[in-house]
Amino acid sequence: MRIGILSRNASLYSTRRLVETCRQRGHEPILIDTLRAAVQLSQITSRQPRPQLTPIDALIPRVGASITQYGLMVVRHYEGQGTLLTASARAIGDSRDKYTSQQILSQAGLPLPQTYLARSPQDLLPAVEQAGGFPIVLKQRQGTQGRGVLLIQNLEMAQALLNAWQSPLMQLLVQEFIPEAQGRDIRILVVGNQCVAAMERRAPVGDFRANLHQGGAAVKIELTAALEQLALRAARALSLAVAGIDIIESHRGPLLLEANSSPGLEGIERVTQQDVAGHIVRYLEEEIQKRQRPRRRRKRQRH
Repeated sequence: MRIGILSRNASLYSTRRLVETCRQRGHEPILIDTLRAAVQLSQITSRQPRPQLTPIDALIPRVGASITQYGLMVVRHYEGQGTLLTASARAIGDSRDKYTSQQILSQAGLPLPQTYLARSPQDLLPAVEQAGGFPIVLKQRQGTQGRGVLLIQNLEMAQALLNAWQSPLMQLLVQEFIPEAQGRDIRILVVGNQCVAAMERRAPVGDFRANLHQGGAAVKIELTAALEQLALRAARALSLAVAGIDIIESHRGPLLLEANSSPGLEGIERVTQQDVAGHIVRYLEEEIQKRQRPRRRRKRQRH
């Protein structure tokens, strides 16, 4: 099987692990540079009305947040060819947009922190009041690895933010702060219909963000049935075959924070000692086999 890995950087841990795992399992890994492929797709001329990218059987999109639109262009191309994907272009876009993903999860009846969208400076203070007042968490509508996330303690901090709010296009999520979490959250790796790895992340002293990229620490945990089902339901609602699901514990039970369509493998593999890359490749193998079964049956019926 030819498995495409859509990535800008071949040296990244996650990319290297997927390439190595494909080879170990007898497949041909095809590294596809997101930007080069997107440029090729954008160059449509009379001589080349339908540009073709490298033919593959399956694609694992690893789309960086800063080049989301380019990545979606490439994913749509393969999607249109019927290529097996771990996430469709729409699923990636929905999960990358924090407000859209919260809407989808809410419509699926899943538990979430109270979250409101501030589309302009005038929306901020009313949204804070709706979220239960200070302190509150502010998040950029699109962002990863804890970037663009602020804890606003009081009106003075909010006023300083309002004074710095220059762009009319900037939109922020206003989310209730969960103090009882004490700077901890849970990252669960979902592959297909399985939770294959889980860790509890802990924020460094003086911070409330538990992301490892922000200096947090992590320990392996065993999931309860309730947490496992919540993560699976979240991934299913967002149509993600591979997802990093983030959950925070509150007095009213576990709450979904967000989902990542291309979660990093380095931290969770090292903490849990689980072969997450192997689970992803095995998922693709099983799905390809499912696609081939009906064809074999039809051929037998003709004879």
